[in-house]
Amino acid sequence: MDSVVVIGAGPQGLAAAAHLLERGLNPLVLEAGDGPAAAVAEWGHVRLFSPWTELTDAASRRLLEPTGWKAPAQGYPTGMQWIEQYLAPLADVLGDRVRYGARVVGVGRKGRDLSVDAGRAEQPFVVHVERADGSEERIEASVVIDASGTWRMPSPAGADGLPALGERAAVDAGLLEHRMPGIEDASTLAGQHVVVVGNGHSAATTIGILSRVAKREPGTRISWVLRRGAVGNTFGGGSFDELPERGALGQRAKKAVEDGLVDLVTGFRTEQVALDGGQAVLVAEDGRRLAPAARIFVATGFRPDLSFLSEVRLDLDMRLQAPSKIAAEVDPNLHSCGSVRATGATDLEQPEPGFYIVGAKSYGRAPTFLALTGFEQVRSVVAAIAGDHEAAERVDLVLPDTGVCGGSGLFDAPDEQSAAGSCCAPAPQLIQLGMAPAAR
Repeated sequence: MDSVVVIGAGPQGLAAAAHLLERGLNPLVLEAGDGPAAAVAEWGHVRLFSPWTELTDAASRRLLEPTGWKAPAQGYPTGMQWIEQYLAPLADVLGDRVRYGARVVGVGRKGRDLSVDAGRAEQPFVVHVERADGSEERIEASVVIDASGTWRMPSPAGADGLPALGERAAVDAGLLEHRMPGIEDASTLAGQHVVVVGNGHSAATTIGILSRVAKREPGTRISWVLRRGAVGNTFGGGSFDELPERGALGQRAKKAVEDGLVDLVTGFRTEQVALDGGQAVLVAEDGRRLAPAARIFVATGFRPDLSFLSEVRLDLDMRLQAPSKIAAEVDPNLHSCGSVRATGATDLEQPEPGFYIVGAKSYGRAPTFLALTGFEQVRSVVAAIAGDHEAAERVDLVLPDTGVCGGSGLFDAPDEQSAAGSCCAPAPQLIQLGMAPAAR
């Protein structure tokens, strides 16, 4: 009962376990998947824009080094390389402290529902787990760290935050996917019309993959759908980005538009996904319809799964669903120059004493999370759990700037107005805006 339960065996969950062990505490990591970093494995074909030097955690390295493991010194791994060369070896060292096929379906206080005050803080947490074989168990814990991420909760194509009419049917028909394709998947779409919905790094990555196919197969059509009325910071900070590969990602997507491989469609807010003879048609709130597509890839971000936390007292921002103390720092509507401060235990603790949200889930719906951020979070949180308040309050990290200033701009502003607040990068140019007519 003196264990600390960590939800999720991803990069931050495993790092939390390493820090807990180093502090002499007893971690138990519960992972719904059948192996470490199961969510990362689903985008294992994608190359990260963070270098190896920013993708390993200090306590984890100290735990691994006695086994003969050596930290990769350079390069940009794919998700699968990250697992094979770091995350899987770390999980192996942690051994039976990591339990797979263990999905957390509820967290609460023993004998106290959400409404009960009396004696609440003195009771242990109870973590309800559903095993892969369908059996259930209840685990008691002194502290719970939620590092479950957001991967299982992709945001829908619908512009109002709800699935568009027909979106679920399109998913069932295999015409719409909430993921980034691999080059093999993309190659099967050669010579056809493909639509990408989204305005972030995942969308830019998808555009990059598809444009490689379009170069080889000129008959391939790609429509890139943005909800906003302007290009704004879609292409990122370019050479001003302190993570060069992140800056280059946006520039490659920009070049695909400039070269005519991609039609960029702005101000398109999806209301419906209509099925049409084995293809899917996006329909906007203003009545515009895109040409029928063989596949639609939706990359509109992610959101936290709060369903299993209904009996935990949380203080979350009403817009981002991130801890209220950090919401203004990570709010994409507000933050300037792409920089956010590092966050620690005092930012992440919840009104439920001993409960912390870390990792990508701590950013709620904000899209700017980096692995570095999570490693600093778990270092600080575990220090607080261990009673080392000086270490918990110390900041050991300065995050790299994106090179993009002034937040995301006005939702409906024309492009020159949206770019007006930029202080770091040149104003983006509006290039080849295709309205994607229904037929060509």
